[in-house]
Parts: sequence; C-alpha cells; structure tokens
Amino acid sequence: MFEHPITDVFFDLDHTLWDFEKNSALTFEKIFQENNVSVKLEDFLEVYVPINLEYWKLYRENRIEKSELRFQRLRRTFDAVGTTVSDDLIHDLSLEYIAHLPSFTHLMPHTVTILEYLLPKYRLHIITNGFQEVQEKKLKGSNIHHFFDQIINSEMAGVKKPHPYIFELALNKANVDPVHTLMIGDSFEADILGAKTARMQVLHFNSNKESDHGECHTINNLIEIKNIL
Repeated sequence: MFEHPITDVFFDLDHTLWDFEKNSALTFEKIFQENNVSVKLEDFLEVYVPINLEYWKLYRENRIEKSELRFQRLRRTFDAVGTTVSDDLIHDLSLEYIAHLPSFTHLMPHTVTILEYLLPKYRLHIITNGFQEVQEKKLKGSNIHHFFDQIINSEMAGVKKPHPYIFELALNKANVDPVHTLMIGDSFEADILGAKTARMQVLHFNSNKESDHGECHTINNLIEIKNIL
C-alpha cells in the first residue's frame, strides 16, 4: 500500500485520537449550567458544529485571529438559535470553554489499542492545529501523552496545517526523511493535502464523513490501521 517503508507515524489530535465532539459537548453542558444559559444543548450543537468548522477553516487560512475564532463561533451560534446572550458573557464562556475542555478525556474508539499496537514498531508523533495551552493538557489528561516522541502544534510552528512548514518542522524535530513517514488525520485539506505537499505518505481517517477522494487510502475506524501497518 505504501511506496516506502515507514519508521515514523504522525497523528493529528482532535477528531483523530481525541474525541473532540463528545468532549466539546460535555464542556458546553457544564459551562451553560454554571452560567445559567437557557439553551437546549442539542439545538446549540446542531448549529455550532458547522460554524466552528467554518471558523477553524478561516483560522487555518490566517483570515481571523484566535480571539475572533473563540468569540464569533459562539456569537454566531447564539444569534442563530435565538438565544440572547451578552457579549461579556460570550467572552466569559469562551474562556471557560478553553479552561474546561481538556478536563474531559474521551478518545476516539480504539485509540489506546492502536497506539499500543504501533508503539513497538514505529516512533509516534503529533502534529496539531490546536492551541498550545490546551493540547498538552488533552494528551496528559487522556493518558496518551507518553506514546509520543515529538508533539508539534501550530503556535509553535507559527503556521497552521496545511502549510508545509509545520510538517517540515515536525520532520526536522523527528529527524526523519518524509518518505519514511505516515501522516494520519481526519481533515482532507489540513492533514492529507498538507502532508502530501511535504512528501509524507498519508492515511485519511474520515471521522468527519468528508467526500470521497482518490488521494489516498481512507479508513472509518482506527482499528483498521491493524490491517495496514
């Protein structure tokens, strides 16, 4: 399946190993209760999830700053569901969301099984667009930090996936030739196309049910990696 032997496997974190949607929902449930925000969680999330993805795309493309991402995704969602929330409260909620999000530790199905399977055979690393202050907490809180050699985030690199530099930085820190690496991630644009630009081999974990493509092999469950590596 792969053109060259693999020595190093790089993973994305959110939506790939760490169950972002489940942990995010639990975080909103907590902060809404604590701040007496009257909104039905299911209705909020139905609107918030696509808006959040939209703003992350803008953030990846350097069209908005981190502060705007954190504020506007909430402002837009509350406006759309017709819940009146002041700007001050949205600011507080955005801070509380980031503070509490890493405290929830649900992983994607079979994450630990696959990491334990891969670790004796390959060096494992993380390349993430997530914010530096929360990604380490997520890894440690969910007890998977010890699996990884290099952990590269976009704030450290100064650019975000799919920019080739973040992949090049990760390859340099791991001291490995890209042809002997495999990038596994959920985002076709950020992880697959980005890593291919850096000459890495790629495997798409399509947890977001993105459209079919012919760029690489696709899996729908991490346990399928056992049949590949």
